[in-house]
Amino acid sequence: MNKVARISLLFWLMKIIATTLGETLGDFISMTLNLGYTAGIAITLLFFLIFLIVQLSVKKYVPTIFWLVIIGTTTLGTEISDFIDRTLHLGYTSGTILLVTFLLLTLLLWYRQYKNLAVYPISEKQKEIYYWTAILFSNSLGTAFGDFLGDYFGMSYVQGALITGGVILVVVVLHYFSRINHIILFWIAFVFTRPFGATFGDFLTKPHGQGGLELGTLNSSLVSVAALFFLLIIAHRQHQEDAMSSDRKLL
Repeated sequence: MNKVARISLLFWLMKIIATTLGETLGDFISMTLNLGYTAGIAITLLFFLIFLIVQLSVKKYVPTIFWLVIIGTTTLGTEISDFIDRTLHLGYTSGTILLVTFLLLTLLLWYRQYKNLAVYPISEKQKEIYYWTAILFSNSLGTAFGDFLGDYFGMSYVQGALITGGVILVVVVLHYFSRINHIILFWIAFVFTRPFGATFGDFLTKPHGQGGLELGTLNSSLVSVAALFFLLIIAHRQHQEDAMSSDRKLL
């Protein structure tokens, strides 16, 4: 029994695109539609909770449902980060520290109960709740950290992409050539793929004068949806092949 996606290259590609969608869709709701960050949190929280309940109720991994929850965490994470900074006026530095604390607390409680932080496979509902809570805080933290780079250090979105991309590259090297715990590396990569993916959202939405494509938040979101849909087809086929392979082994 398993309820979550296997960690592979496809997983990371879909995670980056989902974060791009979360960035552009979150901005579309709060800024383009001018609903504000409080309404944005309410809308994205409802989306997240609906698909989380569906995800928790199914008995096995279903790619479409799983990735809809991931999109929910990336979109809600965008709204949470912006709400902390622009509504509560805590700033991205304090927001980053606050979200790091929540993430570490979630992982600590997870570890105390299960004595591990393994992210695959997951079948027990309580452990899955820890999994999704950690993912929500990770995506919120990734958003806040990406904005922190721009706000505190004055970096452009391209410079931010180089920094976060460099961190991800280091994590990949450490994964293959070091004995550092792979679970620790997973969560570092998970956090940093959030601001890395968000830079693609900036590239799609920013004006031509700033090196962007100036597609707007709605069109940029539709581009991300199309890319994610294509990868989702591949994920479903891969999952079916894995299931058939497992059935043959049982026979």
